[in-house]
Amino acid sequence: MKTIGILGGMPAASTQLYDQELCRLTQVRLGGLHSPDLLIRSLDFTPIEALQIQGDWDQAGQILNHEARALKRGRAEMLILATNTMHKLVQPMMQGVSIPLLHIADATAGAIVAAGKSRPGLMATAFTMGQSFYTNALRAVDLVPVVPEQSDRDSTHRIIYEELCKGVVMEESRQAYVNIAGRLAENGADSLILGCTEVGMLLDQDNVDMPVFDTTLIHCAAALDLAMQGQGTS
Repeated sequence: MKTIGILGGMPAASTQLYDQELCRLTQVRLGGLHSPDLLIRSLDFTPIEALQIQGDWDQAGQILNHEARALKRGRAEMLILATNTMHKLVQPMMQGVSIPLLHIADATAGAIVAAGKSRPGLMATAFTMGQSFYTNALRAVDLVPVVPEQSDRDSTHRIIYEELCKGVVMEESRQAYVNIAGRLAENGADSLILGCTEVGMLLDQDNVDMPVFDTTLIHCAAALDLAMQGQGTS
């Protein structure tokens, strides 16, 4: 199995989810005492969030590039970025890094296409919903992303940063998310992307009335597929 380098900490809760899911999947697939070969770099999210708010994506990109190079030096054989939003910076992040990066939006788009859906709703941070770096990956395979109205985008973003990133789960926020998902369906969405690694803390297939695509789970499964290539097991 290839060594998977995980660049995370944005926030820490997402990195924990990746570690847990990769361990769970490896145990399911291989049994015994098997576990994934992981190299994890978890950053302090506060300085990264400050750069997001300031719009200083250049500095943020330099930080990610420094850490990606460190993971390569640590003998990672492939990389995953344990956050949807920071995929905005994959190009500067991977500058001069020779190992492959598995892009979360590409993995998610592939899963949606395979399921025969075409109009995924997207619930994520304001950056991911409002900018093209993520939705363009969906459009590249002829998907038509459906994003919430502005007020719903504001609510989705606030709950992510003020609650979920801190590990706070509130039932009123769960209901707010369920309502936003319902409005996306009313606006033509035929499925729902949980486009932030924390959105799955509130939404899943049990409380959403259309197919749900959890990017964390999809990304982990695709990463393990890539790490296990050549072993005869998928």
